Amino acid sequence: MTNEMELQLKGYGLTTAQILYRMPDHPAFLQSYIWQHYDIAPDFPEMRHFLKFWQEKLDGPLHSVHYVHRKLISATEWRSLKGEFILH
Repeated sequence: MTNEMELQLKGYGLTTAQILYRMPDHPAFLQSYIWQHYDIAPDFPEMRHFLKFWQEKLDGPLHSVHYVHRKLISATEWRSLKGEFILH
């Protein structure tokens, strides 16, 4: 089983964040960065860890963060099937 599937079965969903930050040399300009990772709502530990890293290590100060979260699969939707289809 893939790592992504294991995360989804543990309750993780796909989180996408649009991060707007100020350019270090030109603070009047905003730059956009898209971050995407599997995370758990509503606490979002992975995104919080990334934003903490950003604030501590990167020069561009954060302006705003907009995010969406979607569970792609849940444990109740997973079921084992036995069978095989052979095409050609």
